Amino acid sequence: MKKKNEKIDFVILWVDGNDPKWLEEKKKYIPDFDNGDSNGANRYRDWDNLKYWFRGVEKFAPWVNKIYFVTWGHIPEWLDTNNKKLKIINHSDYIPRNYLPTYNSNTIELNLFRLKELSENFVLFNDDQFIINKITEFDYFKNNLPVEYFSEIINTTEFVNDTYSHNLLNNMAIVNKYFKKKDVYKKNIFKYLNFKYGFKGNLSTICLMPFSKFSLIENQHLPVPLKKSVIKKLWDLEFKALDASSLNRYRNLTDLTQFLVRYFQICLGDFYPKNYRFGKSFALGKVSVSDIDREIKKHNYKVVCFNDTLNVTDFEKTKKQLNILFENLLPEESSFEK
Repeated sequence: MKKKNEKIDFVILWVDGNDPKWLEEKKKYIPDFDNGDSNGANRYRDWDNLKYWFRGVEKFAPWVNKIYFVTWGHIPEWLDTNNKKLKIINHSDYIPRNYLPTYNSNTIELNLFRLKELSENFVLFNDDQFIINKITEFDYFKNNLPVEYFSEIINTTEFVNDTYSHNLLNNMAIVNKYFKKKDVYKKNIFKYLNFKYGFKGNLSTICLMPFSKFSLIENQHLPVPLKKSVIKKLWDLEFKALDASSLNRYRNLTDLTQFLVRYFQICLGDFYPKNYRFGKSFALGKVSVSDIDREIKKHNYKVVCFNDTLNVTDFEKTKKQLNILFENLLPEESSFEK
């Protein structure tokens, strides 16, 4: 039986990669090590489609309590900051001074629990993740527990300097420190094997069940439902590791990420299964915008992620094509626009 959830907030992180003041400050802290593409230009460039994020929220998720817009300090000219549902948050409003300035999204995300007014239940969005169909609060929280997709997968990392993959392994090392996989599965087996994960998701989990430790937990690169109390619990348990990670001004091989919070929630058994077809992440440059358009129309996903990659060879052309797609999906202005 569905009980009424506590209020649910949305949090979105945004950076204006063209801001000259931000660029000047950023240059002062450029690391002297190679992090692959984790700190490349594609991590910061602006696709000029943020207004469609707000349009999607207003049209398809009007039940949201508040939207926390987290930024270094830039504000889009078109954004109506007087909107009653909107809270503008500067990094300095909640991130401890010794971690600032930061250009590391992991630091920005892992310290969100310090926002006093942020609700216990919130959904974390990156600025490349969009709502494109009607969703309800129960798509993200049910009985005040996150609704999540689960599949254990094998580690197939091939690149030594792949920061993202290293970070996932760092997360899993902590997960395996606190949880015995056999006990986790035994306690809530039908949360980890469920028809909602599809054949492939369940098969992968079954194949890895005989191993004593978790390998990796699959991430769909979609908005994540999180609980402030779990982030706080992790800081209580692993302050030294999270403090060291937060001191990294840029993404680093030693980082922990917000996925650690997601993994803890899942391994605690404090979640409900989510259908694997709820959303889809697309790697721009690896798949054409026209193919993305066709797949969206075919599957009726509720949320999508358009992940910027180094495979985008013609940024301006791709941006134009993607924003035409958005204009067709969400043509009506929202109350967040001036």
